Amino acid sequence: MFAAYAAEIGLPEPLRGLRLGELPAPRPRPGWSRVTVRAASLNHHDLWSLRGVGLSADRLPMILGTDAAGVDEDGNEVVVHPVVGLTGHGLAPGESRSILTEKYQGTFAEQVTVPTANLVPKPPELSFAEAACLPTAWLTAYRMLFTQARVRPGDSVLVQGAGGGVATAAISLARAAGLRVYATSRDPRKRARALTLGAAEALEPGTRLPHPVDAVLETVGAATWSHSVRSLRRGGTLVISGATTGDRPAHAELTRVFSRELTVIGSTVATKEELT
Repeated sequence: MFAAYAAEIGLPEPLRGLRLGELPAPRPRPGWSRVTVRAASLNHHDLWSLRGVGLSADRLPMILGTDAAGVDEDGNEVVVHPVVGLTGHGLAPGESRSILTEKYQGTFAEQVTVPTANLVPKPPELSFAEAACLPTAWLTAYRMLFTQARVRPGDSVLVQGAGGGVATAAISLARAAGLRVYATSRDPRKRARALTLGAAEALEPGTRLPHPVDAVLETVGAATWSHSVRSLRRGGTLVISGATTGDRPAHAELTRVFSRELTVIGSTVATKEELT
């Protein structure tokens, strides 16, 4: 079958490790289902995989792609939840987990196999392309906002790095939930896009906000960390799910964290229950 896969990892130019070509179709295994992929979506995770983050050389070639929507062996239209327990039998409570492309082959192929429990019915009002965008970016944003930050209508939120997939989803979801949204980006085009998605203001990174916010969604990392902490109201919540500019900020702002009683929460891909 045709697939896009990592043949090499950790190269100075990560995309040089990407290959397009034929690979064997996935073999059936007990408790798993084969999905014919109708649409798959790109995530920054795919670039991290090519860099060797979460993927070791002994698992190559590895088909990339965490997200997909398609048709299962019974003809059902489904969305793939990409989080799989390390034992390969779905995800048990407390079990260590992986996301497709770390241990198990991904979705950038004609077919993908996943635990049957990872399949969710595709909403009929969504196209395959739309549904394929849900599991990683949109579901991560959903979890950050509503499970971790516990925002409510009328709250305010700062979304750092407005050009990213998670940030784009977060702006849209937050606005739909009745939040006042501030967004940042270095790129004026991305700031303009954030406004069209519903942000009240789109600002240069580091700009002082009109008022402290209830929550900050952080995916950028070191470059915006100090600004994120300083933008929160007393008792506010910072939720972080990524660190694309590095995970070692120059200033951790620890004094501000404890003196203003801030909450810092890590977040990652959401549960199947949140997807459904």
